[in-house]
Amino acid sequence: MADILLRLAGVHTHIGPYHILQGVDLEVPRGGVSVLLGRNGAGKSTTLRSIMGLWTPSAGEIHFDGTRIDGQPTPAISRAGIAYVPENMGIFADLTVGENMTLAAASGTMDPQRLSWIKELFPPIATFWDRPAGTLSGGQKQMLSVSRAIIEPRKLILIDEPSKGLAPAIIRAMTDALRQLKETETTILLVEQNFQMAKSLGDTVAVMDDGRIVHAGTMAELAADNGLQERLMGLSLEVHQ
Repeated sequence: MADILLRLAGVHTHIGPYHILQGVDLEVPRGGVSVLLGRNGAGKSTTLRSIMGLWTPSAGEIHFDGTRIDGQPTPAISRAGIAYVPENMGIFADLTVGENMTLAAASGTMDPQRLSWIKELFPPIATFWDRPAGTLSGGQKQMLSVSRAIIEPRKLILIDEPSKGLAPAIIRAMTDALRQLKETETTILLVEQNFQMAKSLGDTVAVMDDGRIVHAGTMAELAADNGLQERLMGLSLEVHQ
């Protein structure tokens, strides 16, 4: 049986009058990449934000590494070992790349060896270290956002749509970097619409629809079965090139 790092059981989340998550059951094994797929509006981003404590579930439980975390404040969840890369990247545009990285380190100091590794993963971090983050391209900002999340070792990284709006060459670079991060045994929960990227990285996959998980299994199984893709998504996921 897989070692489950993160488990959501019957999670409901309301945002104002809207019932977004309607009983989400999700398991993320320790190590590797779990991918969360689904149409726009299915509840994928809300799931990540509920895990991170940015929205408080109205029912259900979230367990991380043996501890229940639903209802805890976001800083406590972060200190437990979870980092979050939001779809809007969450960087400080007026600060330099280096200042953004320093702020992301809980201790205020960065391990030189780890920083060197990050600069190898994402060369623009080194190239634009003294440049205001707001002047970076979209792809460079995404690299900075991921770099901030991994400046300290984390047990789990939540990443929301890292390829959205990026050029194919940048997507390939991001995929390669996440593959290297995966090899460090860091667990990743990835929301991603680009199926080629998701397929190349994912070990397990869950598909959401209308605020619920409607399928969970291995990525290899889903990638090999166009009929299953069509039943779950209404079209072959191969269209997401």
